[in-house]
Amino acid sequence: MAQIIDGKKISAEIKEELKEKVKQLKEAGIEGALAVIQVGEDPASSVYVRNKKRACEYIGIQSKSYELPESTTQEELLDLIAKLNQDDSVNGILVQLPVPGHIEEKTIINAISPKKDVDGFHPESVGSLTIGQPGFISCTPAGIIELLRRSDVEMDGKHCVIVGRSNIVGKPMALLMLRENATVTVAHSHTKDLKELCASADLLIVAIGKKEFITGEYIKPGAVVIDVGIHRDENNKLSGDVKYDEAEPKASMITPVPGGVGPMTIAMLMKNCVESMAR
Repeated sequence: MAQIIDGKKISAEIKEELKEKVKQLKEAGIEGALAVIQVGEDPASSVYVRNKKRACEYIGIQSKSYELPESTTQEELLDLIAKLNQDDSVNGILVQLPVPGHIEEKTIINAISPKKDVDGFHPESVGSLTIGQPGFISCTPAGIIELLRRSDVEMDGKHCVIVGRSNIVGKPMALLMLRENATVTVAHSHTKDLKELCASADLLIVAIGKKEFITGEYIKPGAVVIDVGIHRDENNKLSGDVKYDEAEPKASMITPVPGGVGPMTIAMLMKNCVESMAR
C-alpha cells in the first residue's frame, strides 16, 4: 500500500506561509498584484483562472482580471501586455493558455517582462534555470519538487525517469531534478523499451497527456510515482496519466488525481508572485 502524497494538504501549508509573508511585506509598505489575462471562454481555462483569483485573495494579493473576447487580435493582446509591463502596481503577468489559434503562443510568452513572468515560461527564465541562476521557475515542476521535499523523498543519487519532454513540465523538471543530484532520464514518444526504462526508475514522473497510459507493469516495486496528467471523462470523473489502481499497490508513494500535483501548481504560482513582490 503506497503512502498518498497529499498535494491539497501541502499546498494549503504553502499558502499559509505565503499569507504570512504577504502580511509582512504589506507592513513594510509593499503591495502586490497579479494580472490574469484570458482570451476566449475555454471552460477549463475559466476554472483555472477562477482558482488563481481565489488563491490571490486568500494570500492577500490583488488580482487584476482581463477577460478578452475570442476575437481579440494578437496586436491588441501585445498592447495590453506592454501596458502591464510598464505598470509598477503589477508584479506578475499571466496569460492563460491555450490562446485562440490566430494568436502565436510563443510571441505572447516572449512579450511578458522576465521580471513579471510568474509562470516561468519566458526564454530568459528558462535560461536562468538551465545555468542555475535565480529566476522564476515553471510552477508545475517547482510544485513537484516541493511535494517531494515536504514528503521527505530522497532525490540525491536516485534514478528519476520523466515521461514527457514539454517545455512546461518535462524539460524544466529534468533540470530541477539534476539540481537535486538525481540521475535523470527523459523519455518521450520516440523512446525505445519505455516499459523497461520506467520500471528501472526510483522516481517516476509522468506528464504525457495520455489517460492511464502507465500501468502497473511500468512501475518498479517501491518507486515513488508522480502523476501530472489530468483527464475528465463524460461523467466528469478525473483521472491521470497513470492507472492508479494498478500503480498504487506497487509504489511506495504516489500522487492521486485529483488532489496531487494540481493544487501545487497554483501554490507555486502564488510563491512566484510573492517573490516578485519581495524583489
